[in-house]
Amino acid sequence: MPYFRVTVPDPALPADVRSALAEGLTELAVSVLRKDRARTIVHINLVPAGSYFVAGRPLAGARDAHVEGSLTAGTNSAAEKAAFIARAEELLTRVLGPLPRAGVALHELHPESYGYNGVTQFDFYRRAAAAG
Repeated sequence: MPYFRVTVPDPALPADVRSALAEGLTELAVSVLRKDRARTIVHINLVPAGSYFVAGRPLAGARDAHVEGSLTAGTNSAAEKAAFIARAEELLTRVLGPLPRAGVALHELHPESYGYNGVTQFDFYRRAAAAG
């Protein structure tokens, strides 16, 4: 169950741009990280530019973005994660325009410490293996 939070310092970001980010990250999760589309979540977090700081100063006169993804530890190779990071940055630039410091961070969480609907990823994978 990958979860991606995209922070953009632009509270007025149009709905079609938000949708393009969500669909693009979902597609990358599926095609690059081999994740299930139905289990992929994208949260677009729009914040005021005055709440987003670069080099210790509020961002002014530009747009930027940061993506954080939570993944189950051990489910992706270093090459897959590197490809996702590179392609996610390309997506951000294509959808949002030139960005001064776009970032992408992937956090790997132990399967016993990560889950949804009350089921850890460890139990989800164990049940899936038993069923099939």
